[in-house]
Amino acid sequence: MPDIVNTEQAQAWNGSEGAHWARNQDRWNAVNEGFDEPLLDAAGVTGDHRTLDLGCGSGQTTRLAALRAPRGHALGLDLSGPMLAEARAAAEREGVANAFFTQGDAQVHPFAPSAFDRAISRYGVMFFADPAAAFGNVGRVLRPGGRLAFVCPAGAGLNDWVEAMVSMRAVLPVGDFGRTGSPGMFSLASPDRIRDVLTTAGFVGITLNQVRAYGTWGQGAEDAAEFLLGTGPGRHLAEQADATVRARARRTLTDHLRDHEAADGTVRLLSTSWLVTADRRADA
Repeated sequence: MPDIVNTEQAQAWNGSEGAHWARNQDRWNAVNEGFDEPLLDAAGVTGDHRTLDLGCGSGQTTRLAALRAPRGHALGLDLSGPMLAEARAAAEREGVANAFFTQGDAQVHPFAPSAFDRAISRYGVMFFADPAAAFGNVGRVLRPGGRLAFVCPAGAGLNDWVEAMVSMRAVLPVGDFGRTGSPGMFSLASPDRIRDVLTTAGFVGITLNQVRAYGTWGQGAEDAAEFLLGTGPGRHLAEQADATVRARARRTLTDHLRDHEAADGTVRLLSTSWLVTADRRADA
């Protein structure tokens, strides 16, 4: 895989984390799909638009963008080989012929200038090693006046899944789980950070709106707890404990999630995110 500078993330998303997301793509889509329509509406994808999907994962948003622009196309970019394999298979299975996928690092990928009208991302832009450089490269590949739209998590305390993980604090070394800062889920949780990064990258017309959506995390508290403990953060916490402590943690998490069971038994957790839009300068 050429032109990779974000090597730590590339290793993770081509290792156990990428394999987990590829294996559970339907479950992750059930968690996050409540943000799909707001994202695509904000991007204004339509007609003959050429759309770049950053950190596309298993490609659900890429396929939806392609369907919204039947005379255009959508290209999903991701570091993860396992997830891109699932994305290609899904596009073929669903007959979305104008959705394509490529493996690469958004920070340095050598796209042709002005190759796209829109750039979108559902939770794919928080892991850049150098966010300003990555967004600068994205701006370069947008046509003048082209639009960027992405969804990223707002503060950790505004997300039920984080509260669920923190519920194990008395059992596992949760520490400062959910902190902002280095590349990770909450690296862009601060509105000021988002504006600074996008302004440095040369974007204008930056807007942020807080959006909320419930996602389905499992069929019953036990199933949701198993899924959460199988995520990267869950595995990291569990690996620091012995079998007895892990069992206690699972019981604690399951008890917490019972309060989120709906009448049909599904576990629904509320996520709060920033829906961000920005434009490449028309005179760029």
